[in-house]
Amino acid sequence: MKFLNKIITELLAEHPDLSGFTIVIPGKRPAVFIKKILAEKQYSGFLPTFCTIEELIAEISGKQPVQGIALWLMAYDSYQQLDLSPKDDFASFLKWFPTVQKDWDDMLKFSDDDRAILEFMFDEERIKNWAQNLGEETEEVPRKKFLNFWKNMNVFLPFLKKQLQAKNLATAGMIHEAARNQINSFADQYKNRLVFCGFNAFTPVEEQLVRQFLQRDKAQIYFHGDRYYTEDERQEAGIFLRKYQTWKEFNKSRKFRWIEDDFSKPKQIKVYEVSGNVSQAQLLPNILNSMQNVSGTELSDTAVVLLDEHLLPAALDSLSTVEQLNITMGFPLKNMAFSNAVKHFFHLQKQLAKRPNSYYYNDVLPILEELPNTSEELKTVARFKSLIEERNIVYFSEAFLRSALDSLSYFPLLIKAESSDLFLKQIYNFCYELKFRELDDLQFENIAHFEKTFKIIKNQTASYQFDITIETLEVLVNQVISSETIDFQGEPLQGLQLMGLLETRLLNFKNVIMLSVNEGKLPLGNTQNTYLPYDVRQHFGLHTFLENDSIYAYHFYRLIQESDSVHLLFNALSSGVNTGEKSRFITQLEFEVQFHSIEHTIIENLSASVEAQPIEIEKTAKVMERLREWKKRVSATHLTSYLYNPIDFYLNKVLETRAVNEIEEQLSVKNYGNLVHYALQIIYDTITEKVLTSEDLNISDDRINEAMNQSIAQLKHQPEFYERGINFIHKSIAERVVKNIISYDRNLLLEGHSLKIIALERKFEEVDFYLDEARLEKVSFYGFIDRIDELDGVLRVIDYKTAKTKDLTLSIDEKNIDEYLMNDLKKQALQLCIYQYVLGQLPEFAGKYTETAIWSLTEVNKGAVSLQFTKGNLEDAMVSIRNLILEILNPEVPFTEKIRPVFD
Repeated sequence: MKFLNKIITELLAEHPDLSGFTIVIPGKRPAVFIKKILAEKQYSGFLPTFCTIEELIAEISGKQPVQGIALWLMAYDSYQQLDLSPKDDFASFLKWFPTVQKDWDDMLKFSDDDRAILEFMFDEERIKNWAQNLGEETEEVPRKKFLNFWKNMNVFLPFLKKQLQAKNLATAGMIHEAARNQINSFADQYKNRLVFCGFNAFTPVEEQLVRQFLQRDKAQIYFHGDRYYTEDERQEAGIFLRKYQTWKEFNKSRKFRWIEDDFSKPKQIKVYEVSGNVSQAQLLPNILNSMQNVSGTELSDTAVVLLDEHLLPAALDSLSTVEQLNITMGFPLKNMAFSNAVKHFFHLQKQLAKRPNSYYYNDVLPILEELPNTSEELKTVARFKSLIEERNIVYFSEAFLRSALDSLSYFPLLIKAESSDLFLKQIYNFCYELKFRELDDLQFENIAHFEKTFKIIKNQTASYQFDITIETLEVLVNQVISSETIDFQGEPLQGLQLMGLLETRLLNFKNVIMLSVNEGKLPLGNTQNTYLPYDVRQHFGLHTFLENDSIYAYHFYRLIQESDSVHLLFNALSSGVNTGEKSRFITQLEFEVQFHSIEHTIIENLSASVEAQPIEIEKTAKVMERLREWKKRVSATHLTSYLYNPIDFYLNKVLETRAVNEIEEQLSVKNYGNLVHYALQIIYDTITEKVLTSEDLNISDDRINEAMNQSIAQLKHQPEFYERGINFIHKSIAERVVKNIISYDRNLLLEGHSLKIIALERKFEEVDFYLDEARLEKVSFYGFIDRIDELDGVLRVIDYKTAKTKDLTLSIDEKNIDEYLMNDLKKQALQLCIYQYVLGQLPEFAGKYTETAIWSLTEVNKGAVSLQFTKGNLEDAMVSIRNLILEILNPEVPFTEKIRPVFD
């Protein structure tokens, strides 16, 4: 740490005892490095005092800082005491107050009088409103809204200030305002000598503090600049340092220190254009490996700087093999599982307030999945998920929830709370108890953070009269989750350093790897969240996005000025808010810097290229053993599954895997077909084994609806599932299909045809089919036939399909006989051929002429479309079916994946 080393060397040369010094630094982290330097120099005296400049200003002001939840509640209490219109509720208040508070703090920090800016904004809106009143009346409403807003702020903010001052509390801006008039007396009385280290941009109060101590010769200040950006007026990074160089406090006896000339020294700069955010993190191990191949490179001399905090999980995953890793940045609370569970707790309570005793499955499942459950609780959750998936339960009652989950330790939090106070107490106690379980460090910190937050909310809200509803608590919690981080603590003196840009202040590294060096990330650009227009900020001396860009520019150039190798990665993909544009600082380096070598690398995809090779599964002895078992129960569906994709057949019939049940919010094609099947079976079951009359099929709408409800019960679905939305439409269509099939059959009778229903869902099994002429090897067919009837004396086998009928006209000759049905397009024909073969083997149907047909539920009015042979016959068709089965059983033919088109 060259800069810090230089400061300590100079201080010790002039003052062997530093106990009377206060070292003022931008952040707390550099204090660790200063102590290390003192130890290396064998300093044996008392340590100096360390503090940040914010802590020093707060000490001068004599005020107690207030922020976050405590400030929001206090501010809303003050807001309610005023007769302002419109009177926002707490949730609406929090939508604008944090931004107003930040603007107000800027007014108090950078201007002499916040009232002047508030009055200016009100007057400006009055003028604009007056001008617009001369125009169209329709344009009047939005302008009046802005006018009313600033009118209210001119009343509310001064009142809030008085309320806070009465309690000796202050926001960050008020602390600066209070300190402004105390600095001179503080400087006179303060006994220690101040040493300001590495500052770049001061607020007016901070600048006054530094200059007053310099004038009294009670301070030293060390800047960390470079000629490259301080001597060039075009360089925004040096704007503030060039201003400070003109202070009258710097003269022959007190020189401005220091402006180095390190940036011009040779550096190896590599710019990586990477496709994707996560890909940047995945590139880290490669860059580190290339560094370690260079002699003398140590990880402790390397910093990985993340300009996007959302990359931290991906970066940690990529750096998992690094033995010593120190993280000096916050982990966003919103990225953690327990935080999501907490959000869902409050969302669930809000939903229960709207519809008591009615739970939506997706309001409950995220809570169960993201909480740290015990092993017993995991079993309970698994049983619950299995139950609602099996029965496709989308909405359920409290009684159902209680019967399934009442053993969970957090079950009371899933029940509608009697009051917000009780719920807050319950969730606080739950967090407290959770800490005593076996948790990883990150989980523990996350839970402890919420325990502390809920305790603060509980204590703070107790003293206010306004109603704290569940919605209010939800808003507070969501604000905390979206804005706060968990800070890591590690060993900053060893290993690889992983940090944010602001954490690099005062520190230098030989090797710098910077991720997300995109425009909008570095610098942030014109993304400032403010209600104050640019011209107003500029006029009153408040920082605009230009000053903020200058601060970021300084941090960027200062960090790399003393480094030897710099790796700058940016995301080249345009997605969401990311424009895919590299930071202009990279462009500046490329065009302005002539004394460094800059190498460009384009990383398209870090994943290994995957060739579209189909999966092949060899038929091992174990596989063949399973296939021998399969031969005893073969269905037509098994064979069509193999035709569609042999790997599917392998997974289902050899490995015996099953598809995971998923809750359907929208009825699936499969269950739509089942709904129709079951309803038809229920209706026709009462009129089987008889020649039908038209009166038998004069089925009322009420009877069809009753059959549909029985079908729903058979599916184990909830009736409510079909009461609204798209599923109500699906049910209505299914009823119409059932009605049309009945009507079609009735019309046949009215036309003079004879119809008799013989069987529905006819089960068959152990129907042998021989694979060789010697009849030594065989398979046994089993399955269900949807409907067997007799139309005008002809036996028909009918299979209902939700799909349209495919080609059912077969033309088999000597050239194609061996593989004719071994085609995915002939699946329906293959199934009908097997049914026709099976009926010929069943004693009660043997010797009868049989037709097999598909009745498509999407083309009901076509009726049952029969299988036709223009060439060949059933015996010829069974040749290709036999060959298909022999292929499945052939140990020399592996199961090979069938790669299908995307839109197949």
